[in-house]
Amino acid sequence: MDLSIVIPVYNEAQKIPRDIEDALSYFREQSLDGEIIISDDGSKDDTRSVVQGLQKEHKNLILQENPHSGKGSAIRAGMVKAKGDITLFIDSGSCIPYQYVHEGIKLIREGETDIAHASRFLPDSKIDKPKSLFRQILSRAFRIVIPLYMGIYGRYSDTQCGLKIYKKEAAHTIYGACFTDGFMIDIESIIRAEKNNLRIREFPIHWFADPDSRLTASKTFISMMRELNKIKKI
Repeated sequence: MDLSIVIPVYNEAQKIPRDIEDALSYFREQSLDGEIIISDDGSKDDTRSVVQGLQKEHKNLILQENPHSGKGSAIRAGMVKAKGDITLFIDSGSCIPYQYVHEGIKLIREGETDIAHASRFLPDSKIDKPKSLFRQILSRAFRIVIPLYMGIYGRYSDTQCGLKIYKKEAAHTIYGACFTDGFMIDIESIIRAEKNNLRIREFPIHWFADPDSRLTASKTFISMMRELNKIKKI
């Protein structure tokens, strides 16, 4: 199988049909043999029934059902299930057009890296639609404070962008060992990649901000610090 696309979701019944169609269109355009894994984090809306309805039309669409534990848990479940020679996860909401996803895939296919991370903050990247003040402050923390705390400052311009692409072996090695259930899965995956001497390369994207944020200040900060302190012990 050429490519696995994992989409972690939680209450995304309105967005997921477009996410699936975008991925299917990419498969058709590139003549790829692939699978789409919708890794559901215990949604309480109609996400699962929407995906199940679309499964009747698309044999390469897989629903991975998980108990509600967090985005990181959904990513882990989907990535270890993936069978594609190249495996990626991408956030729901069509924030990144697949023409940019393709650029990251090419880096791996051409042997330039083991892992390709999308970045919103490289010189050639573009961001459409302003983020809320809270998300801007959180983004600055992710870019400066957290990398400093975790000892990776200066090596990556954007650790949290919701598109990361892997050789299959790299994906299974990293996510088979990860334990983080929440947003800090991105930090843990970087730490584990470095410990396994896997190459990571960032690439620029055009990113469209999703106004439907699930982040809250107090919950995000407390859970984030708990996760980071566990990751530091790896």
